[in-house]
Amino acid sequence: MSSKMKILIVDDDVHIAELISLYLDKEGYETKEVYSGKTALQVFSSFAPHLVILDIMLPEIDGYDVCKEIRKMSNIPIIMLTAKGETFDKVLGLELGADDYIVKPFEPKELVARVKAVLRRYEPREENSRKIIVPNLTIDLGNYSVTYHGKQMELPPKELELLYFLASNPNQVFTREQLLDRIWGYDYIGDTRTVDVHIKRIREKLNQKETWSIKTVWGVGYKFENI
Repeated sequence: MSSKMKILIVDDDVHIAELISLYLDKEGYETKEVYSGKTALQVFSSFAPHLVILDIMLPEIDGYDVCKEIRKMSNIPIIMLTAKGETFDKVLGLELGADDYIVKPFEPKELVARVKAVLRRYEPREENSRKIIVPNLTIDLGNYSVTYHGKQMELPPKELELLYFLASNPNQVFTREQLLDRIWGYDYIGDTRTVDVHIKRIREKLNQKETWSIKTVWGVGYKFENI
């Protein structure tokens, strides 16, 4: 039985999919290429990937809808791959649950670096379980779980890591740049709106009135305020 990390590559451009697969295969990953959104959803469960590289412009079902459907089934990392570089497209992908994005044309080595970084941050460190407990909320970084009012919450890795980091440093203000460096890594090529999008999604899920909250410090960044 293979112990390789598995990556599903979804792109209707066969040459791009093959190029990505070639580079990732060299790095020791097991890859599967599909060329439509419909096929991606059909093979997702059976292939059980550890990460999905997902193009936005796809036949039958576009990448945005594929991302939404995957998020209903799994919290595995998703890297959006697109020829669109506008901020709107990037933010929309992040709001739908993507963990990262890369714009075409791209350097294959950069994509490989992004894949490694995302998988490295996602991998649970069970031997060093870390847990934050505040009223009505438990964040366990050891098994990547969040319990809110006694119910298990579905948070993608980046949201969970961001929430854990802020909660583990209560009442301390962090700039968006500091949060990007801490959660996404110094090599992340993105803008600070990534942080805003993830904060917004976390707030929408933890939406009841509590003694704690994620506060916006205008002109600076964010803090986890715990009274």
